[in-house]
Amino acid sequence: MAFKSLLAKPFASLVYQSIRNGMQHAVADQDKWLKSLTAKAVHTQFGKDHHFDQIRDHASYQQAVPIRDYEDFKPYIERMLKGESNILWSGKPQYFAKTSGTTSGAKYIPLTHDSIPYHIKAARNALLCYIAETGNAAFADGQMIFLSGSPELETTNGIQSGRLSGIVNHHVPAYLHKNRLPSYATNCIEDWETKLDAIVQETMGRNMTLISGIPPWMQMYFDRLMEKTGQKVGDLFPEFSLLVHGGVNFEPYKARLFESIGRAIDTIETFPASEGFFAFQDSQQHEGLLLLTNAGMFYEFVPADEIFNEHPTRLTLGEVKTGVNYALIISSNAGLWAYNIGDTIRFVSLDPYRIVVTGRIKHFISAFGEHVIAEEVEHAMRLASEKFSVQTIEFTVAPYIASEAGQSYHEWFVEFEHEPNDLQAFALELDQQLRSKNIYYDDLIRGNILSKLKLTPLRKHAFIDYMKSIGKLGGQNKVPRLSNDRKIGDVLSGYRN
Repeated sequence: MAFKSLLAKPFASLVYQSIRNGMQHAVADQDKWLKSLTAKAVHTQFGKDHHFDQIRDHASYQQAVPIRDYEDFKPYIERMLKGESNILWSGKPQYFAKTSGTTSGAKYIPLTHDSIPYHIKAARNALLCYIAETGNAAFADGQMIFLSGSPELETTNGIQSGRLSGIVNHHVPAYLHKNRLPSYATNCIEDWETKLDAIVQETMGRNMTLISGIPPWMQMYFDRLMEKTGQKVGDLFPEFSLLVHGGVNFEPYKARLFESIGRAIDTIETFPASEGFFAFQDSQQHEGLLLLTNAGMFYEFVPADEIFNEHPTRLTLGEVKTGVNYALIISSNAGLWAYNIGDTIRFVSLDPYRIVVTGRIKHFISAFGEHVIAEEVEHAMRLASEKFSVQTIEFTVAPYIASEAGQSYHEWFVEFEHEPNDLQAFALELDQQLRSKNIYYDDLIRGNILSKLKLTPLRKHAFIDYMKSIGKLGGQNKVPRLSNDRKIGDVLSGYRN
């Protein structure tokens, strides 16, 4: 056994035990974080504006601080971008994570000296939990790759900004530097396809043991490797044993990724975002991701169907139930307060608190009150694909609203690896699976308000070409699984098979 993997096992055991101990007092830790966060920010501009000196508990916090999204925080963030101190958190941010907003243009999410270490620690602990549970530490001695954005940063008024994955690149522990690929120069290439070719050249012939990234972009990397060599990824990298993923639901991509590898391997799911690292898969044996309850954040959970209400229900960790779709609201040591991150989650366990990510608040279809969410369409696609033994490369769903009753429908734009022999039967199975998952959708079909879904097969590379056309190919960019309008659907109609 090599040196790094030898050292990793006892350290992993210690960290794993500490995490398991922390599971027992998650609710108490959350209460402590609320008090600690508001106490530290009492003299900030936001703290003064919201009377943090009078906050004693969750009830008084709710009264003082309404739920906000990015647009509501923008006036504070614009002052921070100008170089002002003590606005949302003490001092100035260490970084701004720059993301693409759908309605706000570029979004600048603050990262502070207090919050950054929790991002790094969570990523590390996900791997350590895996080592402690499985005993597999061999990957630590090989080459590891994270398909990420450029680490080049801009500086404005003394504060650096860039993509989160690029910022995190600057905080990779020194003991991993020799293991890490791609090179800094390759990582700085902005054009995704040029960068992908460079990554393929750098990794061929290397002992790749861990590969991580967003599933569709990992698949592009695998496809390019196989095109170049004519070999399965698992044959190219015989020691490749661990795939780390996040950003989108893994299930729609799992079968094709494993087929490209040539064998099933272990996987770890993570739930990072610019606003915080919220959860990771702590066990290969249990469903869901462990919510990180002692990581610089206080969570609130709003039933998803109330999130747009003027006064929605705001639950603490001790009040949640399994099986309910919640909007995730955070307050953090990055200076975000009752911030709606836009993701929805569902608890699958309360002892410990484990979640699954069910979708995005703005990514749903409810043109007729059906409120279909990503988890439901992905469930339908998985079961239909298994029944018909087909693989999908990517898909998205949009509503089609007709003027005549009973003529409206959901349109599924699907890029298949190989089309099913009977497209109509496949579409009927998709529809039936969705109806069994969403009773409102089923009622609309039964009531002849909606007709059954329409399936539109797309040509090969349709989604790659679409993302390229809007300047969002690669990196951390994702195709929305659902839309409540036809903007994406109308463009994709031009990519029909």
